[in-house]
Order: sequence, then C-alpha cells, then structure tokens
Amino acid sequence: MAKTCILIGAPIDAGQRRPGCLMGPAAYRVAGLAQTLCDLGHGVQDRGDVEVTLALDATCANPAVHSLPEVVGMANALREATDAALETGFPIIMGGDHSLALGSVAGAAKHAADKGKPLFLLWLDAHSDFHTPLTTTSGNLHGTPVAYIIGRDGFDAFGAFPAPVPPENICLFGIRSVDPAEHAALLIHDLEINDMRVLDEYGIVKPLRDFLDKVVAAGGMLHVSLDVDFLDPSVAPAVGTTVPGGTTIREAHLVMELLHESGLVTSLDLVELNPFLDERGRTARLMVDLVASLMGRKVFDRPTRSFG
Repeated sequence: MAKTCILIGAPIDAGQRRPGCLMGPAAYRVAGLAQTLCDLGHGVQDRGDVEVTLALDATCANPAVHSLPEVVGMANALREATDAALETGFPIIMGGDHSLALGSVAGAAKHAADKGKPLFLLWLDAHSDFHTPLTTTSGNLHGTPVAYIIGRDGFDAFGAFPAPVPPENICLFGIRSVDPAEHAALLIHDLEINDMRVLDEYGIVKPLRDFLDKVVAAGGMLHVSLDVDFLDPSVAPAVGTTVPGGTTIREAHLVMELLHESGLVTSLDLVELNPFLDERGRTARLMVDLVASLMGRKVFDRPTRSFG
C-alpha cells in the first residue's frame, strides 16, 4: 500500500565525538532516497532539516557528558516533528547519530499514546545503547536512547519520556557490543535481546517473526531504528563505531523485506551514517536500498550496481 513518506533531516553528530554524521541527511538526499520512494509508488514530502534551539540551561551531574545543549535541542525538535509527521504519513528521520532517537522515539511514543495504541521498538544496532547520562563513561549520548525510552533515571535534562515503552515491547536485534554497566542493567529489565549469537544459531527469520507476532497481537505501532553498524563494516564502512561480525547485505535486506510484508512499521530512523568515512557513497546507497526493501522493492526489482 502506498504511503506518504515524510523525510525529516536530523543533522547532528554531537551525540558522539567523531565529526561527520551531521552530513548524513544531505548524503541520503544525494543518494536518491526521495526518488527511490517515488519510483516505488509512494508520495514523498521532504520537510527539510529540523530547526534546533540549543537547550542552554541543560545540565548533568556526570562531568563526562558533552554537547548536552545540542543533543537536548535536537531531541526536542524531533519529538515535535515526528509526532506531527505521524498525523499525516510515514516519517523517515535521516540522521545524524543515534542520539536523535531520544527525540524521534519520544515523538512516536506520544503519538501512539494519543491514539491509544502501544508502541513497539525494533533496534537494529551493534550496540544496546542502554547507558544513562549518569552511567556513561565516554559521555557520548548516542549510547543512551534505549534507557530513556524505557524510562530509566538520569534524563532530567530531557524531561520525562512522554509514554515509556515497556521493556518487553523492545527488541534489540543484531547487537554485539555491550559495556559491562549496560549488561548489568539489561539483566534486570525484560527487553527482548537477539544478539548475533542468537541470529547465527536460529537465523534472521524466526526471532524477527516472533517479535512481529507480538506487535500484531497487541495492535501496536512499530518504530524501527536502523543504525549503519547493524551491518558488517566490510559492506558498510561509513560509520564511526565499527564492530566486526555484523549482518551481511542479504541478511539486512531480508530483515527489511520481512518488515515490509508485516505491514507494521509506522516510523523509521536512519542513523550513524558518516559520509566522510564512506567510499564514493557506497554506504549511503546501501542504506537507501534497504529503505527500498522496507518500502516494497522485491529482490528481482533491485538494480545491478557496480562499486568499482
């Protein structure tokens, strides 16, 4: 079924320390995301990049935390933009580092709560992002969104999460890098964790379909947050947090195809693309291709492309 895809640019790299992710939205535009969606029969509205007002009064007791005014400002802007976009279409938030999910998922949660529906979250990432601003030792806030989404303490600068997502409604899929503090916290929360060991043992299909069945049974909305490092760095080099052992191109496409067939996805993040680290747009084009699979492109419709 055709959707109205609403593109929202989130140019931020303040959630980590390697510059470049703020060029992500431009890279997706250059890589033809809008035209790809149009070619699949969807309507497209590009609402440009969000306007951010720095939260200059934001503070945190942890001295390691950096760039808090920028990250809080982006979160506030994206909360409003995502909530508004869900009223009329299918928001695609083009990042930007993963700190943007502090805002995009908050907007999706508010919208779902207003509609009386539960929100589910599929986190496609090498990392669990389960630190809080008080537990992070790096100070990088791109490692905190999932903790905020379930309502953990330590996020006073961001305000209360609009409608905390129950841990059992969150699926961490493809993770393979978890800090000790995150691991300890995950043990006391009931998130669904499908790390790469699970995917190696059971394959992609069963764990994902089991989670999607839960969304169907609850009549829920589904937000998908796709990090470039969900993919193996050998096929997607344009990310500053490379972790070997990620999914292959084919496995990632299979995830997207299954999500399309489910008809459940209501909003999407594309995060951590750093065009400065890319190889002639290779990763940006791959991410656009993955969105195409999510939005209905079939295997036999995929164009042949050379990276030589």
